[in-house]
Amino acid sequence: MAGRRIAAIAARTAAAAAVALGAVALGGAAAAASAPGGADLAAPAPAASAASAGTVSALFAGSLLNYMEHDLGPAFQKASGYGYQGFGGGSTEVASQIRGGVRQGDVFISAAAAADKTLEGAANGNWVSWYTTFAASPLMLAYDPSSNVGRQLAQGKPWYRVLAEPGVLVGRTDPKLDPKGVLTVEAVTNAARKLHDAALTTALAGFPVYPETALVGRLQSGQLEAGFFYAVEAASAKLKTVSLAPAYKYAQYTVTILSRAPNPRGAAALVRYLLAAQRIPRLRSSGLTANKPVFSGNVASVPQSLRKIVGATR
Repeated sequence: MAGRRIAAIAARTAAAAAVALGAVALGGAAAAASAPGGADLAAPAPAASAASAGTVSALFAGSLLNYMEHDLGPAFQKASGYGYQGFGGGSTEVASQIRGGVRQGDVFISAAAAADKTLEGAANGNWVSWYTTFAASPLMLAYDPSSNVGRQLAQGKPWYRVLAEPGVLVGRTDPKLDPKGVLTVEAVTNAARKLHDAALTTALAGFPVYPETALVGRLQSGQLEAGFFYAVEAASAKLKTVSLAPAYKYAQYTVTILSRAPNPRGAAALVRYLLAAQRIPRLRSSGLTANKPVFSGNVASVPQSLRKIVGATR
């Protein structure tokens, strides 16, 4: 299931005081520096109406579809009073759409810093001037237990032996559009090199590519026997998985507020909520590992209230 298409963001005519109200509901005015897991989440202030606080638009990696649309987004909306809209897709593809003016949003959450870098600098529209990491999720092989591939994997046959067999139906994402596609190629190539298994490299070339948000459905419907997924996707879809040992690859999720964000105060509120300590158990249960933020970019571009939270302390 794809994420909801982002509606065109309506022109905001509410007074600055009404906008500030939404920020206060989540954790104080933008000028106040709040630490992750502040009291605003433990005992949120009464939420302002979404109409007065405005809507926050998040563009995110498609692998986070379930987490963003069914967990973080609704919870943020309830706690803050801001409206929430989300769109998920391959991080590289979404970055390209931002750069080309096809999509507009307040917050960009990517599965790899490489996507953020394509939005940096004047040549790329100066859409991103900073970003920070916040979570990771390992790349795994998920499978249909009723399929031939699934039965062999469940019996303990190494994944690299199963996938090298002729005729297996294994899906992946396009490395040109999605960081997971890049990691898939790297994982299989690295495993083939370590195992001296040229057949595995040959097999990789025959694995078809699909949009990131379509891959789970194809596996669940029996169109595929197996596919490459992050643990966060497998957890939300309750997919059977095996490790890709001896190759180990991870999504490293980043977050930033886009330059010229229509709702910068709301964007700061969403980032604060995303990185709050109280969200860590939800990250873990969703197949994500919370990381200490590692900041990159221009500190001066980060809202003062977020600098400590995103690690912009240098």
